[in-house]
This record gives sequence, C-alpha cells and structure tokens, in this order.
Amino acid sequence: MGTSGAFIGVCIGALVKGGPATMATLIIVSALMQLLFAAKLARFRRVLTPTVTGTVIMLIAVTVMPILFDMMEPVIDPGASSTESDPTGFVLSAGTVLVITLLLAMKARGIIRLWAPMIGVAAGTVVALFFGMYDLQSVADANWIGFPTTGWPGIDLSFGPVFWALLPAFIFVTMIGAIETVGDSIAIQQISWRTPRASDHRTVQGALSADGVGNLLSGLVGTIPNTTYSSSVSMVELTGVASRVVGVALGIIFLFLALIPKFLALVLAIPAPVVGAFIMVLIAMLFMLGMKIVVQSGIDYRNGLICGISFWIGSGLQSGAIYPDFVSSIAAGTFENGMVGGGLVAILLTLVSEFAFKTRKRMVVDLEINSLPEINSFVQKISKTHSWSDDFTIQVEGAAEEALLILCNQAESAEEKGLLQLMIKAESEQAVLEFIAADSKENLQDRIALVGSDFSGPDLEREVSLRMLKHLTTSVQHERYHGTDIITLEVKKSTSNRHGSI
Repeated sequence: MGTSGAFIGVCIGALVKGGPATMATLIIVSALMQLLFAAKLARFRRVLTPTVTGTVIMLIAVTVMPILFDMMEPVIDPGASSTESDPTGFVLSAGTVLVITLLLAMKARGIIRLWAPMIGVAAGTVVALFFGMYDLQSVADANWIGFPTTGWPGIDLSFGPVFWALLPAFIFVTMIGAIETVGDSIAIQQISWRTPRASDHRTVQGALSADGVGNLLSGLVGTIPNTTYSSSVSMVELTGVASRVVGVALGIIFLFLALIPKFLALVLAIPAPVVGAFIMVLIAMLFMLGMKIVVQSGIDYRNGLICGISFWIGSGLQSGAIYPDFVSSIAAGTFENGMVGGGLVAILLTLVSEFAFKTRKRMVVDLEINSLPEINSFVQKISKTHSWSDDFTIQVEGAAEEALLILCNQAESAEEKGLLQLMIKAESEQAVLEFIAADSKENLQDRIALVGSDFSGPDLEREVSLRMLKHLTTSVQHERYHGTDIITLEVKKSTSNRHGSI
C-alpha cells in the first residue's frame, strides 16, 4: 500500500489553502465516508460491475505506464563523466531486468520462479553499477539504526469555508481509490484460488474497511492517505504465492526495516530504469487481468461501449490529448488522472445503462416455499406486459421456483426466515431475475459449477435443484455480502439447447 497521485494533488491543495490541520480533518471525514461505503457496498452493486472494476484496473496501467517510461528514459547530466552520461547504461540495465524477469517467470519452476522479480532487479542493478548509475556513497553514509521523525499538525474542527470547498474533491478521490480497492480485491481473489470460484464480496468489504481504517489513521496522524497498490496483484500472479502468512510476515519485517536507514538507502539507490522496468512487467500483467475481468463478465454491446469509451477517454485525459487547459482547471486537475476521469465515465455510463433504458419490477415475499404462487403470478404479469411465449414464461417460472427452493433450504437453519426481494428486468424473450435474501453458508455459483459430482442422501434433492437451475438459465451469479445474499439469474429463450439435457 501507499499513496496515489490523486491523493497527492488534493492534499497539496489542502495544505496551500488550509494548512496541515485542515488536510487532516478532510482525510478523516473522507475516510469515514469510505467506511460507510464499505458497509453499504451491496447497494452499489449495479454501479461497481465487473465491467467498471475491470476497466478501472486497465486504466491503472494507463496511468502508471507513462511514469515508468519516463523513469527508463536516459537523463543526461552535462557535468557528468562520459561513463555516467552514457545512455547505454539505461538501456542495458532496464533490458536486463525485463529479459531475466520474463525468462524466469515463463520458464523457471519452483523457488527460482518465486524469486524471479528480485533476481531480475538484482541483475539490472549489477549492470547499472558497472555504468556508475548506482549511488554507493548514499548507502555508505546512511546510519545502521535510526528512528523516523515524528510530528502532529493537529485537527481543525472549525469546518470553515476552505473545508467545505475542498471536501467534495477529497470524497471523490477517496471513492475512486475505493473503487480501485474493489477491483484489486476481486482481482486478487481470482488469481489466489487454485480452483476458480465466484468472488466473495464480504472479502471485498473487508478490504475496503481496512483501507478506510488506514486512511482514518493517516488523518489522525496528519499524513497523506493510503490506497492499495495493484502491482501486488501482479506480483502474486507472477510468483504464485498468495498465502496471507507471507503478507503478515512481510509486514512485520518492514516494521523492523523502517528502523534501519541503511536498508532504505540501499533500496532508494536502485537506479530509476531498473525500478521502471521491474514495475512495467507487473503493470502489464495487471492490464491483462483487468481485461480478463471484463471479458469473463460477458461483453454485449452495452458493456463493450462502457469499457471502450471509458478506457479511451481515460487514456486521452492521461496523455493530455483531451482539452488539457480546460481539464486542468477542474477540481485542481484531478481529472488529468486517467483512472479518475475514465473511472467516472464508466460509472456514469453504467448508471445510464442501468436506470435509463431498463425497467425493473420488484416484489417482496416471505422466504418460504408457500410464496411460490405469488412469485408465479408476478412472473405471469410481467409475461403479459412483454408478450412472452408460454414456453418462455414456464421457463422463467421454473428458474424462479428452483432458486426459491435452494434459498429456502439454505435458510432452514435460521431462527427467522426473513424476507425475499425479487426483482425482474425483462425484455423480449429475455429476463434477469435478482433474488435478495439473508446471508447463506455457501456460494450457489460455485455449487452450480460443481454440478455433476456424485451426490446421495440429503444432498440429492439439492443436486436436482441445481441441475434444473443450470438447465433453465444462461448464467447464475451469486454475490455474498455481510448479511445479504444476491443471486442473479439470466434466462433466455431456448437455453436448454445451450446447456444440453438434464
């Protein structure tokens, strides 16, 4: 984790206009908003779609890559020696990192693959040392033991005009960072499991809450907020190590290393082209991961437009190709960041797509099998409105019945059955059914993927329902939040031909 360019921009504005205490207060308030966002994440599910999160991850690469290219660009000092001013060192050191890291990542096995990034950086540093690009003197001058300097700017609780003027920008940047965290959390789940599973949004809520608590602590001590670094996702995919124990161990190690200035000097002395080439590998993998999330969610013409338009607008904003003078004058230049601008476009287009062109009908019933006649009546009413055929109406009713049976079976152990909310988004010969109920113990989407295994005894009835549900629907998605389960069924005409017989 670390800060981002968007946070730096708004924090500089707060320091200039209001001082450190005002900045600290703004960070605290925006962090509280993020914690609220994490708690109510289920309400934003139609906005934070896989298309939006995948596009934001792709735009992270667009935002970071220009910085990496600048890091690898030779910077010639007129007063330097001929060896130090030779651009060959930049090319060879960066190239060494790329070649060795990629070769080891693609061909090596076992522990060598785990250490591929570090081996690549070490090799690039050795090449840079040969060209005089590594600052050994700064490492030699650094102390072995030292403590970070401390200071507290305080908190401004006057809530003056400067606070209210800057608050929208802070909240917006925090929400964009939260969306990045959502994308990172989903991405890290996708690559961490040996067997593919549906993303657990309770884990996403936990990541958002942890990020929010970190930002809250940052505000209390008067420093810049943090956000997740997406490069760690690529590092996990590159090394194949996703154990939480490793993360905890690294955190403890870094706490001790913070007290060793010589280690910090050793890392800071690594030449820019070496660092740039190393991070470029990670960001390239991150870009492909974002693309994978978008593609796996299904690309129809709406999702394709949202992803394509948002990505290229974000790219244009990042490169300064879209009205740079005008964009720089808005929100202290916040929208010059491609991830911020492109992410906002993706959210707005998703809102338009979801609420402007699609109508939903909803009903609330008791979560019990006796509610089936009421649900069937609700489906038949929608069928008449959209002129569905009798066969398709029966197909939708069957899918709703099987989903209700599964939810009722999962709720049997609960003391209170609770309520079930059903929303249907209907088109001609196509329907999307969304069931919202209390939290369950297992993910239906994962169970659907395992249909076909041998079951007997008490699991046999549930297996039949799962088979029927798979037969009647085009797709099943199960999103699990703290206290809430959301099951989305997509039903299209003649899906039986696509899935085959039971």
